[in-house]
Amino acid sequence: MAGSVLEIKNLHVEIEGKEILKGVDLTIKGGEFHAIMGPNGTGKSTLASAIMGHPKYEVTEGSITLDGEDVLEMEVDERARAGLFLAMQYPSEITGVTTSDFLRSAINARREEGNEVPLMKFIKELDKDLNFLEIDQNMATRYLNEGFSGGEKKRNEILQLMQLKPEIAILDEIDSGLDIDALKVVSKGINKMRGENLGCLIITHYQRLLNYITPDYVHVMMQGRVVKSGGPELAKRLEAEGYDWVKDELGIEDETVEQNA
Repeated sequence: MAGSVLEIKNLHVEIEGKEILKGVDLTIKGGEFHAIMGPNGTGKSTLASAIMGHPKYEVTEGSITLDGEDVLEMEVDERARAGLFLAMQYPSEITGVTTSDFLRSAINARREEGNEVPLMKFIKELDKDLNFLEIDQNMATRYLNEGFSGGEKKRNEILQLMQLKPEIAILDEIDSGLDIDALKVVSKGINKMRGENLGCLIITHYQRLLNYITPDYVHVMMQGRVVKSGGPELAKRLEAEGYDWVKDELGIEDETVEQNA
């Protein structure tokens, strides 16, 4: 069975009246790994937030569809149940909800009523994934992300990816703040999920992540648009030469950017 297809057409997004995305076109199919790179403030994280339905981001034009269904008409929880997943750059802490309770509830939310995952099966799968990601078993009984180090939070995001098995995963700077050992573990978890049933969008600043997760496609985002696409070699050139050659090649002038876009 072929995987899902996320299609983004002419997407325009505003934050508090300021246009950040200015016509993004991107298609991600099951089995494909796409990487988006670009200078700070060019709209990479805005794209991730808009796909998932963050209320701060207003879509003013364009469309997002998942297997032909209008994503923009879905509430945030509906998008997650439909198979979209976001590993956040800054995961939230949730007091009073353990990691295991959160995961089991999220898994069951995607299943039909009366077909909830059996407890022992859930525990077995959770233990297996915790071991694979070299996560202390005690993390499962701790409140979600509360008191976690940056590396623990990022591993926990990948644990959620492995447990939930979404159709389309968006990884927003999953490598930020990781030392080399944690980066290898996180990459190992992502690569374990690779297959025709998972499409993945990796947002990153650095080639170092892509040394461990080889993308099928690399896209450069500037000034709210995807301006150039290529294969893994494009990321290596960006790492070696920066973004000025892209600007020169395409005649793009510098502009003031928003750091959190």
